[in-house]
This record gives sequence, structure tokens and C-alpha cells, in this order.
Amino acid sequence: MNRLDYGSALDTVVERPSRSRSSNKKRKWREIEALQEKHRLLRELQDIDSSFSGELDNLLM
Repeated sequence: MNRLDYGSALDTVVERPSRSRSSNKKRKWREIEALQEKHRLLRELQDIDSSFSGELDNLLM
């Protein structure tokens, strides 16, 4: 193969498409659902113990 063959071989290389939009949307929805779950747990803890006024992140550590 000579140099011209290498150049034509590079032209035929197909790049993979980047991540699809659907995977980004799924990731965003997972983040939203995680935040909703945290808020639901905080409300539940406040219902159980009316004096509770802490952060959920402090409890999980």
C-alpha cells in the first residue's frame, strides 16, 4: 500500500455517533426522581417526628 491508500482508508472511517438525546433525558429524569424521593423522605420524617428539622444529607453520612 502506498500513501494514497492510507489517505483513502481514513476517509472511509465512520465515527460513532455521540450519546443520544434519550440517554441524557433519562439521566435528567433519574436526577429529578432522586430529588423527589429525598423530599418525600424528609416529609415522611417530619410527619413521624414533628420536631425533626434536619437535612437528609446529614442523616445519610
